[in-house]
Amino acid sequence: MIKTRFAPSPTGFLHVGGLRTALYAYLFAKKQGGVFALRIEDTDKERFVEGGIENIVRSLAWAGLRPDEGVDLDKMGKITQKGDCGPYIQSTRLDIYKKHVDELIKKGHGYYCFCSKERLDELRKMQELNKMPTGYDRHCCNLSKEEIEKRLKANEPHVVRMKIPKEGITKLNDLIKGEVEFKNELIDDQVILKADGYPTYHLAVVVDDHLMKITHVIRGEEWLSSTPKHIQLYKMFGWKAPEFAHLPLLLNPDKSKLSKRQGDVAVENYKAKGYLPEAMINFVAFLGWNPGTDKELFTLDELVKEFNLSRVNKSGAVFNLQKLDWYNEQYIRQMNLSELVERCVPFLIEARLIKDYRKITDEYKKWLEGVVALERGRVANLSQISEALKFVFIDKLNYDAGILVWKKSTKKETEKNLKLLSEILLSTKIVQIWTKENLEAKIGEWIKEEELSAGSVLWPMRVALSGQENSPGPFEIAEVLGREKTVERLTEAFKKL
Repeated sequence: MIKTRFAPSPTGFLHVGGLRTALYAYLFAKKQGGVFALRIEDTDKERFVEGGIENIVRSLAWAGLRPDEGVDLDKMGKITQKGDCGPYIQSTRLDIYKKHVDELIKKGHGYYCFCSKERLDELRKMQELNKMPTGYDRHCCNLSKEEIEKRLKANEPHVVRMKIPKEGITKLNDLIKGEVEFKNELIDDQVILKADGYPTYHLAVVVDDHLMKITHVIRGEEWLSSTPKHIQLYKMFGWKAPEFAHLPLLLNPDKSKLSKRQGDVAVENYKAKGYLPEAMINFVAFLGWNPGTDKELFTLDELVKEFNLSRVNKSGAVFNLQKLDWYNEQYIRQMNLSELVERCVPFLIEARLIKDYRKITDEYKKWLEGVVALERGRVANLSQISEALKFVFIDKLNYDAGILVWKKSTKKETEKNLKLLSEILLSTKIVQIWTKENLEAKIGEWIKEEELSAGSVLWPMRVALSGQENSPGPFEIAEVLGREKTVERLTEAFKKL
C-alpha cells in the first residue's frame, strides 16, 4: 500500500510551499489508491504558534486536501486524530523517541554529548577561521562509561548525537533529482535528542515515518542535505528506508527564494483576498510540474489522474502572481452564478454592503446574481468584488460632473440627453419590461430615430449610473438598479451638470 504524508510544523500559517508539498503527496498517493496522512511536527517549542495546527488543517481542508489518516478537526473545530498509527502529533510521542534513542546508544550508534554552547560556538569559529568544514569534533564520543554515568547522575545538561560512520559514501536515488551521493566524512554527528528531552527533526521524522508505514517521502529540496543522516538512521535501526522525492524550490520573480520578507506566502492570505481554492490548487500544481500537454485548467480529480513525479522539474519554480490571477479569473468566469454569489457573500458582508446572508430571501439572492454578474469578468479575486460593486449598494454617488461629458460631446448636449433619457425610462409605455435586453433595444431604437450619437447618450448614462469612467455597460447596471433608482441617478447627474 502506497502511503505518503505531509508533516508540517505549527510555526505559523500554512506556507504556499507547504501547500504544494501536501498537494503532490496527496496526488501521488491518490493516483495509486494509497493513503495520505497528516502528521504535526511540533517538537520545536520555541517556534510553536498557538492556533497553528488548526490553521494548517483548515487551510488544507479549504484546498480540498483532507487526510485519510492523522490530524484533523471535528465539527466543533477541535483537534482530533484518526488512524491506527498514532498519535500523530510529535509532542505526544516523547516516550517513543526516548526508547529509540536508548536503542541507538546501546548499539553504539549514539552517544551523550555534554559540550556547552560556548564550546560549540568557539569550535565553529575556529573551523570557519581555518576554512574547515563545520561540524562537531566528537569531543564527547569516547567518554568512559563511568564518566558518562557520573555526569548524568549530576544532572549535567547534555544532548544525544548519532555516530555517523566517517568512511565511504551514502547514496540516494531521488525520484526527482536522480542519484545523489554524499561523503560520510562530511556528514555531521547530528543531535538527535535535545537537552529538554525533545527529539530533533532528524530522529523524529525517521522514527515516525517508519512506524507510520510511510512508503514515499515527498518534501522540499531544502531537506535534501539532511537525507543522508536519515538514511544512516534507517541503517542503524535496521529498517528499510522509504523512497524520497525532493521538490524544487519556489522562487520570487527575481529568482530569490520565496520568503515572508518579499510578500504574501501564507495560504490564509490568499484565501482572505478571495482566491478560489480550485484556482489555488491548479496554480500550485503547475509550480514545478506540467502534464506534458497544453491543457492548463484541471480539477483536483483530473490532477490525480494526470500527476506523475517523473514530470516534476529539477530546477526552481517561479511564483508568478499574475498567473495566479489568470487562473482565478478563469474559475470566476466559469463558475455557476449562484455558487459564485455564495462565495462572494462573505466579502460583501465584510464590506458592509449586505447584512447577514441567512436572512436574505430567494428573491434577493436572485437579484444578487445579477449584481455579481456585472463584475465577474472584470475582477481577479473576490475581495475586489466588494470595491467594484460598491456603486450598486450606496445611496448617493460622489463623482466629478466633468466625467459625464463624452469626449466628442458637449455639456449642453449631455444635459439634454440625460433629461430625455430620464423621461423615456420613466415611461412604462415606452419601456415596459425592465431587462437589459429590452432596455438596449428600446434605447437603441430611440437613438436611431433621433439621429443621436450613441456615445453622447450611453457614456453619460453609464457614468451617471456607476459614478465611474470605467464600469460595466449601462443596460446591465440599469437592470440591477431597477427603474426607480436608474431614473433617480440620471436626474442627479443632470443636476450635477
